[in-house]
Amino acid sequence: MKLHRVSAMFLRHIYLYRHSLTRLVEIFYWPLLDLLVWGFVSLYITRLSAEGKSTPNFLGIFLGALILWDILFRSQQGISVSFLEEVWARNFLNLFVSPLTIGEYLVSLMLVAVFKVVVVFLISALLAWVLYSFNLFIIGIYLLPFMLCLVILGWAIGILTTGLILRFGQQAEVLAWGVAFLFQPISAVFYPVSVLPKFLQKLALVIPASYVFEGMRAIIFGRTFPAGQLLKAFGLDLFYLLLALFFFFRMFRQVRARGLLAKMGE
Repeated sequence: MKLHRVSAMFLRHIYLYRHSLTRLVEIFYWPLLDLLVWGFVSLYITRLSAEGKSTPNFLGIFLGALILWDILFRSQQGISVSFLEEVWARNFLNLFVSPLTIGEYLVSLMLVAVFKVVVVFLISALLAWVLYSFNLFIIGIYLLPFMLCLVILGWAIGILTTGLILRFGQQAEVLAWGVAFLFQPISAVFYPVSVLPKFLQKLALVIPASYVFEGMRAIIFGRTFPAGQLLKAFGLDLFYLLLALFFFFRMFRQVRARGLLAKMGE
């Protein structure tokens, strides 16, 4: 074993960080997210203990939150990762020399996302019931609109991510796994919005997922969830989906005009 060859390969990978913003951000991104999410969870539990409040179904809160969060994540990945699979196979150009339109392509990715969500949800719900005796269906009639709200948000994030990959190329591929988690701390997945600092509480008001997870906790705790909050979440969902579509189509036109479609995956 020669040290100079080991050091050469080490430097080869380190030098990549000098010219890649996405790689640099990734170093700080995941530790920061972990610190924020689990820090707020700890703060939530500490506050409950300090105030002498009991949590009637703490296990249900976490399991329900994990299952619902996975719906959003799989919906986003159903679009962005499916797109990357075409890029990795160098099949992207072949698709668009065919009669296939970009709109038809996006709709197919949305259907792939729905398929993944349904399969993952059924498996997760079954395992939660078998292993932990937790029945997610206690949410009742709100479960379907909750899921639909998260699926639409996942579509929007996935389409946005795909547009960014089109714009910045392979160096942005890491976004396919990381963008959704950017919304996790302010979506109040495992804790109420009230735990967040004031400025983050204001941001949570414009995140559709925060209304879903607040609603889930309210129902599990036996409280009434206001339907108006769900309507607001759907309104935000549609607004973000339209923005994501506008961004994606604009990036696609730019890439096509510059002749870069043929270079996707190279």
